[in-house]
Amino acid sequence: MKKLIFPLLFLLGLTAYKTAEGPDYIDIQELRKLYSSGDSSKWPAAELHENVDKSKFQDIGVLPAVPYPAYNPYSKEKESLGKILFFDPRLSRSGQIACASCHNPELGWTDNLTRSFGHDRQTGKRNSMTILNSAYATSLFWDGRASSLEDQAQFPVADPLEMNEKLTIAVDKIAKIKGYNSLFTKAFGDKKVTLERIQYAIATFERSINSPKSKFDQFVSGKSEIYTDQQVKGMHLFRTKAQCINCHNTPYFSDNQFHNDGQTLFGTKNEDFGRYNVTKDVKDIGKFRTPTLREVVNTKPWMHHGHFPSLLDVVELYNLGNPSPVQKKYLGTARDSLISKSDPMLRKLALNKEEISDLLAFIETLSTPTRRIMTPEMPK
Repeated sequence: MKKLIFPLLFLLGLTAYKTAEGPDYIDIQELRKLYSSGDSSKWPAAELHENVDKSKFQDIGVLPAVPYPAYNPYSKEKESLGKILFFDPRLSRSGQIACASCHNPELGWTDNLTRSFGHDRQTGKRNSMTILNSAYATSLFWDGRASSLEDQAQFPVADPLEMNEKLTIAVDKIAKIKGYNSLFTKAFGDKKVTLERIQYAIATFERSINSPKSKFDQFVSGKSEIYTDQQVKGMHLFRTKAQCINCHNTPYFSDNQFHNDGQTLFGTKNEDFGRYNVTKDVKDIGKFRTPTLREVVNTKPWMHHGHFPSLLDVVELYNLGNPSPVQKKYLGTARDSLISKSDPMLRKLALNKEEISDLLAFIETLSTPTRRIMTPEMPK
């Protein structure tokens, strides 16, 4: 039977997480005090991999005010116009698909499908990312091909697997709808409809789609009693042994970087080289943008291919070091050079069942109940 460090701690009302015989002894109440202090400088040091740039590292925390670019400042009128355009299926060739088709507010601003349906019920190549808190993303899409929300807004319209409409035609269709005249005038000063104005309005609306304060936000801001002991342990594991903090850092819970987690599905019908498709740099083969973990409970299924139906599956994969065996039939062939190497940060974590449960309990506190919004009436 294992001995506990200072059994007297229990008489004092303190909770021991690990036993004295291991290096992982944790005083839960002390961690609760530190993590809910409202001062992250008091937190235990995060255990970072040597590949993490410590000078650029930012710890998790409460999201700052929404940033708006100087070239596209916020206005209520622009947001209102953007909301209508976001829900307007007339931007698509079929007149049936809107941005909201893949980003449903009642489904975590995604569609909860493995891969989204688009024009003529074609299936897309990747899982639809949520637009929640996307104002804090420095690039968009799994492969980062869009540099801003303004840039991103044009891609789905022209994509043959999504809305399948020529951008010029989409703009012309909106321009012919008289009901939009006053909306563009209020937002931009006159009724002229341009692709740039459509992009700017949709981006402004998307920046308004943000999470309310989560249980995590409340806990680290001083509401210490809101977390269970299990959630406190999970937060500490997230920043230490579980190594999640290496990629899911910053208040956005994403480093906005690209990593190869061994999910290219090389040699299968779902093969996807990720960032490489944009840069054509072999070093980027298999790299995908780190998704935010905020609202992650509501954005199932997970990974760029949508093959993970539960968060337990995701955690178990990383706990095993994300093994991705290479099909030997490709070794020594012309495709050999396309076999990627996983990020060196991936390694076996040796989390036990209790620690995995603790980690999942913490991750769940990053999500909030889904909210309904009023679907706007379409202009005529």
